Amino acid sequence: MNKATMQRLEYDRIRTSVSQCAFSYLGKRHAASMTPMTDIRTIRIRLNETNEALQLIRHGASVPIPSLEGMEHILHLLGTGYLFSERDFAHLAQFIRSCSQFIKYMNSKADVAPTVSAYASSMYVMEPLLSEIEKCIYAGRVADNASKELAKIRKKIAVTEERIKRKLDALTSRHRSIMQENMISQRGGRYVLPIKKEFRKQVKGSVLDESGSGQTVYVEPAEIVSLQFDQSANMAEESKEEMKVLGELTALAESYNRELNINTETVGVLDFLLAKAKYAMTLDAVPVELNLDGIIEIRGARHPLMAHTMVPLDFVIGKGYSSLIITGPNTGGKTMALKSVGLLTLMVQSGLLVPVLEGSRMAVFENIEVDIGDGQSIEHALSTFSAHVRNMISILEAAGSSTLILIDEMASGTDPGEGVGLSIALLEEFHRRKATVVATTHFSEIKHFAEHTPGFQNARMEFDTETLQPLYRLRIGEAGESYAYAIALKLGMWNRIIERSQAISAGRTSLNTQESFVIPPGLDDEKTVLDPSVTKQKEPKCPALSRPLALGDSVFVGYLNRTGIVCKTEDERGNVGILIKGQKLTINKKRLVLHIAATELYPDDYDLDIVLETKENRKKRKILGRKHVPGLIIETPPED
Repeated sequence: MNKATMQRLEYDRIRTSVSQCAFSYLGKRHAASMTPMTDIRTIRIRLNETNEALQLIRHGASVPIPSLEGMEHILHLLGTGYLFSERDFAHLAQFIRSCSQFIKYMNSKADVAPTVSAYASSMYVMEPLLSEIEKCIYAGRVADNASKELAKIRKKIAVTEERIKRKLDALTSRHRSIMQENMISQRGGRYVLPIKKEFRKQVKGSVLDESGSGQTVYVEPAEIVSLQFDQSANMAEESKEEMKVLGELTALAESYNRELNINTETVGVLDFLLAKAKYAMTLDAVPVELNLDGIIEIRGARHPLMAHTMVPLDFVIGKGYSSLIITGPNTGGKTMALKSVGLLTLMVQSGLLVPVLEGSRMAVFENIEVDIGDGQSIEHALSTFSAHVRNMISILEAAGSSTLILIDEMASGTDPGEGVGLSIALLEEFHRRKATVVATTHFSEIKHFAEHTPGFQNARMEFDTETLQPLYRLRIGEAGESYAYAIALKLGMWNRIIERSQAISAGRTSLNTQESFVIPPGLDDEKTVLDPSVTKQKEPKCPALSRPLALGDSVFVGYLNRTGIVCKTEDERGNVGILIKGQKLTINKKRLVLHIAATELYPDDYDLDIVLETKENRKKRKILGRKHVPGLIIETPPED
């Protein structure tokens, strides 16, 4: 699967969410390496397993998944000659015990989750190994009865210790008056008395240490030297015997290498399955029906990264049409619909349940290709259009009958006429290759093309023209619009300006040019398919401007047959920045006709930044007007 696709659809965030639901290091590792599959039989198995795990969680208490604490370290060193410690065997014993409990639990759930339970049936109990560990290791140390020799040595240690203690008690009583404090200390593992320095010679023995102030010396009494020497020898024997016991236990554990690896891997897989089920619970997700026919029919779908705040999406493709063109206003939900379809497809093909209504259907694709945003232009310092073209070339190379193609804002970033023509040609080629295509656009020519071309369908995002709020509902079978006129009227734009704009858009009136545009016969109907190569007979000559163009002036661009707003005044070469449908173009003043002066369009105190600046940049400029914010940058889109 295309890595760029997964990145643009934020698939990594899904991996992270599943990983956070895992309990063990192996479960988290499986989640981190999760990737979409393309074999429909395997996907069905994985979806069934995830659904079974979900039912298991819903119909009982928490599943007692065995702890893998310490097991990564143990398995890594098993068979290398490494001598495992008492702590290692404590982890191993806990793992074996929890595996036994887990096997019993899963056997009792065979009716609820037969497939998931089958995993546990492949695990081993390993009772002999557990029994030997429990016999030899107790409370974090080698037990006395781990071997007869160890029991004998520790008895000697206890007897010698008692003799030393009796001697020390007698010495403490005798020298209490010259001791710095009434307690026995140890230095280097040997017992000493803390004697005031001036009374050092009153105690027979060797000075093993001295306090930092020099006021206290730590004396090993001569009466216990021999006993302490014997005790050191006893403890050396004890350590040697403990190493022998640990060595024998290590050898026994190595004989269970295969069983330990199988159990550990099985626990990792089951933990991953349960993590997918836990994640499904957070989304109220369900399984879907699969097909290889390119049919996506989802009801009540929610984008998994904003599942509880998004208006549910109903979406259908593949039944009578394989290409869907979505139109509508900005921030109306077009891009979110596109991303939802793409990410839900990736999730399903990863064996994940998805937040849709039951009965939904989704197709399995070999490839999913997307062109969303301008990530490449940032990374490679290319213009938005160049990044778009590079993406399209890559998509063309991959497009086939099992390819899902998602394109956001077709024909953006370049000359509208040429962009529309290129977009329609690409859509035709994708359709010829039998790919499934979902695209968003603002351009009426593309929706007209979709309306009259077999295999294509229009859809629009609903918009409330009274409240000027998007409704985020997708209506398939209808072409949408940008609602620019409705929004402008609602905000107080003059009626005659709206009427003039509508006339210009429809091509019904002549403009203030020496030669007017000629609409070819049959193209005056808004529903007629427009040929992007045929838009005018001859570019009109523009009269000289009586004054320099000012910011906010509305101008007509003859060779584009469009109006725009001056966003950058004339430079020394006579070039002017023009904003047309969100795109900033640089056009020489000789090709411009003043349509409506800014003084007629806007009130005297009108803030032109509302028109010329993005909402984000206006916010940033307002903040910077009050104070300096390190790292806050106002980004200006490149001009074409």
